[in-house]
Amino acid sequence: MALICLIVILYGAIFAWPVVPSRSNIQNDQVYRVKIKPQSSLASISEQLKEQGLSLSVFPFQVGARALFVGSKLKPGTYLLPTGASLGKLLLQIAKGDRVRESISIIPGMTIWQVRNLIDSHPALTHQTRGLGSKALLETLNLDFPSDEGIFFPDTYIFDPDETDINIYQRASQAMQKQLNQAWQQRAPNLPLNSPYDLLILSSIIEKETGKNGDRGLIAAVFVNRLHKGMMLQTDPTVIYGIGPQFDGNLRKTDLRKDSPYNTYMRKGLPPTPIAMPSKESLRAATHPEQSKALYFVAKGDGSSHFSETLNEHESAVDRYQRKSTLKSN
Repeated sequence: MALICLIVILYGAIFAWPVVPSRSNIQNDQVYRVKIKPQSSLASISEQLKEQGLSLSVFPFQVGARALFVGSKLKPGTYLLPTGASLGKLLLQIAKGDRVRESISIIPGMTIWQVRNLIDSHPALTHQTRGLGSKALLETLNLDFPSDEGIFFPDTYIFDPDETDINIYQRASQAMQKQLNQAWQQRAPNLPLNSPYDLLILSSIIEKETGKNGDRGLIAAVFVNRLHKGMMLQTDPTVIYGIGPQFDGNLRKTDLRKDSPYNTYMRKGLPPTPIAMPSKESLRAATHPEQSKALYFVAKGDGSSHFSETLNEHESAVDRYQRKSTLKSN
């Protein structure tokens, strides 16, 4: 009987004893923000919480954690605790891992300049790469690529507040390497590609040229057919990429006549690097293009494209979908 009474008193104290301040330490009067470092012991967690303003000491914290069977289940991270919460409520929330999570999304077709700006400006990240050049970023990530373009997989990455931006880059690059290796291993035979990096470059072009998902395989077929025939790719997005972030949205004839490694109107083959972050779908299209003899395509104005096997057919399609629409708009 005495043991039962002792247990009741213990659990009553755990859930009745308020340890979280009744006043918030952020701009929210209902929650109190704390952070627990990874790989912390019970004693260390107690000290960390005490340093952040909670009414705790090591022994009661350890007793409470073990009484609730959560001593080995407390998870690191940033938590928003109810103001005035008891020790028991705090322990159960931390054991459950009910913590603050942040996210950042790399969108297919983003260039490295856009990705760098996105990550550099995220307020919840700890910035360790801001201001680094391309080569320095690659060295920091221990990556051996000619460029940092195209090597970060488009996806939404969930992270804890104050996580380093390096971790996001590492996760995104590892995800791209995994997708790239898988696509390369499962590629169709006789593709005009010499390496996984060639695949990454072609996939990035397909990504930038695709306005409608259903056209992705045919767009891939056009570029693969052109590479097989030794034709120039003649794709605007590579020229635009060569102009750089200062591109004003208006691609001029003079731009097409200005030689650069990315001007596929003047140079045969693939450009030297990717021109964007390709999606899994573009990697798939590049390794399994549709069966087609098409060598040309033109945007129809509704997001889709018209595909042609001959130059005459292509010129007619250009007249139909672009030149006439230009005249109407004028």
